[in-house]
Amino acid sequence: MSDNRPSLALRFRGYLPVVVDVETGGFNAHTDALLEIAAVTLEMDHEGILRPAQRVHYHVDPFEGANIDQAALDFTGIDPWNPLRGAVPEEMALRGVFEAVRKAVKHNHCKRAILVGHNAFFDHDFLKAAVVRNDLKRDPFHPFSCFDTASLAGLALGQTVLARACEMAGIPFSQSQAHSALYDATRTAELFCTIVNRWRDLGGWPPPPASEMPPTLASKSGDF
Repeated sequence: MSDNRPSLALRFRGYLPVVVDVETGGFNAHTDALLEIAAVTLEMDHEGILRPAQRVHYHVDPFEGANIDQAALDFTGIDPWNPLRGAVPEEMALRGVFEAVRKAVKHNHCKRAILVGHNAFFDHDFLKAAVVRNDLKRDPFHPFSCFDTASLAGLALGQTVLARACEMAGIPFSQSQAHSALYDATRTAELFCTIVNRWRDLGGWPPPPASEMPPTLASKSGDF
């Protein structure tokens, strides 16, 4: 593959960014229910512009013995026992997400996926806990690394809250639709793409040779 052609396989060291958002029954990934999961794969055009691609979304049945805090349900507006949710078991939801992600990884000639999330540690922890709980193999995501749009937005836009970061980036954000895994994953994907594309437009990618980089604050005398 030519290094001169824009490619997702080259942009992130062989990893395919996939935006993931979960809605849960609390904050403890090992004890609290996973209630929704959504994933958005990304694609890059021939000019190197990053865009959201496929979206996958599942309502999830709480696993047996799962804890569900009423405060979490009040926050998300989810009724886990509503039969109209069309919820599926955790294993089925994860297999559906992983199948779509593996296809995207292969299509983009990447070696693995890397999770992108807003406060990514939260989504990453719940995803990995569900993988262990269901004894799933061939998890396409990196086992510990992830990209956090809260940190990226703090750097690029001066905002860390998803709604405010989207507003600063010119991305419409509806508070009435927020806290749906699909909606939040979609907006997070748009935010991530906006930041990455803006960095490119500013001349930050591809980076210049190290010999041409401006001086840093690091000591040249080796005192640190």
